[in-house]
Amino acid sequence: SQLRQQLPSGTSFYGTGEASGPLERTGKRVFTWNTDAWGYGSGTTSLYQSHPWVLSILPDGKSLGVLADTTRRCEIDLRQESTIKFAALSAYPIITFGPFDTPAQVVASLSHAIGTVSMPSKWALGYHQCRFSYKSSERVLEVIRTFREKGIPCDVVWMDIDYMDGFRCFTFDNNRFADPKSMVDDLHSIGCKSIWMLDPGIKEEKGYFVYDGGSENDVWIKKADGSPFIGEVWPGDCVFPDFTSERIRTWWARLVRDFISNGVDGIWNDMNEPAMTTTTKTMPESNIHRGDADIGGVQNHSYYHNVYGMLMARSTYEGMVMYNTEKRPFVLTRAGFIGSQRYAATWTGDNLSNWEHLHMSLSMVLQLGLSGQPLSGPDIGGFAGNATPRLFGRWMGVGALFPFSRGHSEAGTVDHEPWSFGEECEEVCRLALLRRYRLLPHIYTLFYVSHKKGTPVAAPLFFADPQDTELRKIETTFLLGPLLVCASTLPDKGAHECAHKLPNGIWLPFDFGDSHPDLPVLYLRGGAILPVGLPIQHVGEASLGDDLSLLVALDENGKAEGVLFEDAGDGYGFTQGDYLLTYYVAEVHSSVVSVKVLKTEGSLKRPKRNLNISILLGGGAMISSRGVDGEEVHFTMPSEFEVSSLVATSELDLKERLETIRPIPDMDEPSGQEGTELSKTLIVLKSGDWFLKIVPWIGGRIISMTHVPSDSQWLHSRIEIHGYEEYSGTEYRSAGCIEEYKIVRGHLEQSCVEESKVCLEGDIGGGLVLQRHISILTDNPKIVQIDSSIEARSVGPGSGGFSRLVCLRVRHTFTLLHPTEVVVAFTAINGSKQEISLDSGEVMLEGGLRPNGEWTLVDRCSGLSMVNRFDHRQVSKCLVHWGTSDLNMELWSDERPVSKDTPLRICHQYEVTQT
Repeated sequence: SQLRQQLPSGTSFYGTGEASGPLERTGKRVFTWNTDAWGYGSGTTSLYQSHPWVLSILPDGKSLGVLADTTRRCEIDLRQESTIKFAALSAYPIITFGPFDTPAQVVASLSHAIGTVSMPSKWALGYHQCRFSYKSSERVLEVIRTFREKGIPCDVVWMDIDYMDGFRCFTFDNNRFADPKSMVDDLHSIGCKSIWMLDPGIKEEKGYFVYDGGSENDVWIKKADGSPFIGEVWPGDCVFPDFTSERIRTWWARLVRDFISNGVDGIWNDMNEPAMTTTTKTMPESNIHRGDADIGGVQNHSYYHNVYGMLMARSTYEGMVMYNTEKRPFVLTRAGFIGSQRYAATWTGDNLSNWEHLHMSLSMVLQLGLSGQPLSGPDIGGFAGNATPRLFGRWMGVGALFPFSRGHSEAGTVDHEPWSFGEECEEVCRLALLRRYRLLPHIYTLFYVSHKKGTPVAAPLFFADPQDTELRKIETTFLLGPLLVCASTLPDKGAHECAHKLPNGIWLPFDFGDSHPDLPVLYLRGGAILPVGLPIQHVGEASLGDDLSLLVALDENGKAEGVLFEDAGDGYGFTQGDYLLTYYVAEVHSSVVSVKVLKTEGSLKRPKRNLNISILLGGGAMISSRGVDGEEVHFTMPSEFEVSSLVATSELDLKERLETIRPIPDMDEPSGQEGTELSKTLIVLKSGDWFLKIVPWIGGRIISMTHVPSDSQWLHSRIEIHGYEEYSGTEYRSAGCIEEYKIVRGHLEQSCVEESKVCLEGDIGGGLVLQRHISILTDNPKIVQIDSSIEARSVGPGSGGFSRLVCLRVRHTFTLLHPTEVVVAFTAINGSKQEISLDSGEVMLEGGLRPNGEWTLVDRCSGLSMVNRFDHRQVSKCLVHWGTSDLNMELWSDERPVSKDTPLRICHQYEVTQT
């Protein structure tokens, strides 16, 4: 079933939920199929969540949204300008929201249809520290005590799967987490909460109480033949609860209830796409779910796949409520569907420690907010690979201002705590997190408004003026209500050095005396009042009686207004009126500013507290006065001359401060093992239909190959493995794939100039070089050509001029978005037609079974094919190997010695065609 909606020329597209790549989605395509997408790239079309939703901003600023109401795999195609296309295998309703005057109204309308975010506890809006994994209770306590000793705010620590006994959910390792309740009590005593992981995969093991209980209660997802489905995950063979049934959700919720009694403060649902260590990365679509009638009844997995994670999060949420109705549950889910915000926060999955992913994290958080999920954030610093000091500090600077703020890193990487990268980075992290905690009264208020009205917490810049088309593609600036955050994702430029486009109107810069070259620049919109708290170490340190500060930015009429929501910070008293919602106003009359409470809501009594008021004048300058909250405060505005003088002095002081503070030093290679850092500059080839990224310093590897017209990314890899690589021997990862390559022609060293060709050369020892010419053909820009050879340059005379035995192996690891829909098709030299699918495992093709100069990777779901052409006389063998959501296709030359006159060579080409 297909829908095509044509909108006026100049329409801008957003939404599509959890999506990598640019904020504005014109030219992109997304498939809603929840996928374990470790190390995803800007062109990955299926991530961990599914939101079949597009937000359209029309040329005049009016806005509308379109929701395809289907849980099945759905194609959202925005590749044609101002045109929305939805396509799914079965019929589905289309729901249109709007048109409304503003995008905020569209998102609010969507949220009222799918459910607004659950009101988070205040502690959940503090900073979260995570690691895969903190290996013992002693290490957990050591980390949190270090936060306290160093004066770096933190509210939550996380336990990944290693706390379990052999990865069995609802258990604890008897040696490393022998007394979890005691550890939690120690954490609570220093103001820290704990969150623990629960995955859906339950180890198939008789005697394990969860497996036995689930089997007795018949809770497992079935295969088509009616037997329980068994898939492999962390514990080995696992069974999976069928969360589509309320009976089974209640069974899981009771397990959660009992688990919470160990002092657990929150639950982390991971691997719930559901993810498996198989080629398809998930369970077969033929599996059977016994869903309740009100959500679709008995259906195969293809119907329920995209909602499985959300239903697990719902069951987990309900288990936490079951344990304690007086506390707000905190659940974090990796997989989700539109509407998941009712039950859980989310994060943007297994990202990489590089500058591209720092940049993408802003758009991804904003995109989720535009799709109804305001409570999200990335793994600050990047999950996979080692951050550099500057990358980590810069990421913390902006990440501390995301709605959900958590640092997390993968096993095998260097430590990624805020103090792990030197004193300068530690200080930036401290300043960034103190900033967050001072802004918590405002962020908490934004969540209350989002919970009640459905508006985003973090919004793109164009929300300030939807009619200004110049704001629509800005990705490094975002709004937290009237607060504007300007960040930099450029390694060599701080936010204060970047030219930031501001919306029309008055925007006044300010700081907390904490401006730093590696922190974002903050502005407050004219006409706004911003409530600010004290610089605390954790939420438990604050009380309603603390001093309250108001930052005031007057508009052109000398007026401003703001709102502050306060309650117990947890529980549900606020639903019974036990809260205080204060509307503050400021106004200038005859050079006298009066600030007062305009009105209040709620039955909570206003505490007796001091009120510190600062009027922003511009350039960071301000004048301040003190009073008592609830009473009217008056003070006299300085003259225009005095204001000019104060502004000039403030600007000079700020300039001197930024010049004297040393930015975080950076280094090309972080300490520790190899990671995914892109600390050197890539080669970019961009011409015709193609956009390639090449890493000369590790194997001359092509790490990204994107076909621009179809917006399809065929290669996407880490810098040290996979992607496009070449070897010089028959053994896996022989010389050629890790050496540093020199750029011989086409580029200056480490340049990033967009060109159409480059020549690389790597020394592979023994007097041999591996030379590679990569070009986008000028006479046919639909084709990428790679001409590679192993050449003898300085083979010793004792060898008779011949080298060791070598074999040129060309290996490309293609990313598979739809593994079950992919085949390798070709006509063999012997004339037979061949198709190799993932069921084939590994296949070596020799002699007459080799492709006759061409083989094609066919993706039937996307309707695209990657054709790889070569001279079969240069190729003695072809190898096909199916991996976990990827496919290796290899071309092998003969194995023989080479001389100066007899190099080994393989020249081959790529072209993308419509299937």
